Amino acid sequence: MILPKSNRLTAEQLAQVTGIVEEFGCRIQPIVGAVRTIYAIVGDERDELMINRLEGLDYVERIDRIQSPFKLMDKRSDLASHRIKLGGVTLGEELLVIAGACTIDPKNPSYFYETAVAVKEAGANALRGGVWKPRTNPYTFQGDVKSLDILMEASRRTGLPVDTEVMEESQIKLALDAGVATLQVGARNALNYSLLRQIGRAIAGRPTAVLLKRSIHMGPLSEFISAAEYIVAFGNPNVILCPRGTSPALDGYRNQPDESITPLLKEKTWAPVVVDPSHSVGKAAYVPAAALAAIAYGADGLCIEAHVEPAKGIGDDPKQALTPDALKKTITDAKALWALRHPEPAVAR
Repeated sequence: MILPKSNRLTAEQLAQVTGIVEEFGCRIQPIVGAVRTIYAIVGDERDELMINRLEGLDYVERIDRIQSPFKLMDKRSDLASHRIKLGGVTLGEELLVIAGACTIDPKNPSYFYETAVAVKEAGANALRGGVWKPRTNPYTFQGDVKSLDILMEASRRTGLPVDTEVMEESQIKLALDAGVATLQVGARNALNYSLLRQIGRAIAGRPTAVLLKRSIHMGPLSEFISAAEYIVAFGNPNVILCPRGTSPALDGYRNQPDESITPLLKEKTWAPVVVDPSHSVGKAAYVPAAALAAIAYGADGLCIEAHVEPAKGIGDDPKQALTPDALKKTITDAKALWALRHPEPAVAR
């Protein structure tokens, strides 16, 4: 990984370092941060001659060699200082709450508009809403592209940035063209490396973020973080890790709650962690406690399903969406717990 002395390399400097690494079978991938651009060496970066030639350039501050399966996502990476902003919140500095319906009902858009207003009033910073839905049963509702217009209209009415799941290349383009702020990768596609690459290419050079759910199966943490690396490797480091429960399910819950992996993730990667307690436990009555557990474990935010009238929702909303009142109390309690974990520094007298 190349760190220039200035905030970024000039075109001539980039051409020079590219020429050097290509001699050794590698390539350069710029990673654009909020303040500084770093340059990842993609390939085998162990060749001493290549490193010596790069370090000899007067505009290079240093070369970092991280021996890790996820060089960019690694906590020791120079992306460790990168901060992701969403809905006016800088993750890691304030609690982020994403809330909204599991699935947007294109036949009843008023429910989603009312839900959007309600989640904003409850204190959420961003709005979630399912346009396209992966389903185990091929005969259940799979979503409708018309719902994308409803999602964006709700964003305009509330001023909240929106998050929605994408499952294929055509959906990525439609979502980005519409102005979706955060693309969500669901648990069923969390290890779909082709899709992850497509998303990485599509959001390169954009401010778009990605909410990457953990895969359904209980895989190792390195697998989860490496999935994020597929996206970041194309130049956009705005990736958020989202534990959401795994299989096999714990008796009584929808999945095996896994918010407890949060501190383990933070030992390995700089990426913020936003937990989805709704899919983790799968029942509205258990969601508030699961949300607080996530904050206690150090999560940077929550992604919660909510609906103005859960019983009239579609998808998972009838069983796991919170009412606006329950959401407001959950957010209030979560912020109070967040404040206990992140006390304000004492003011010098």
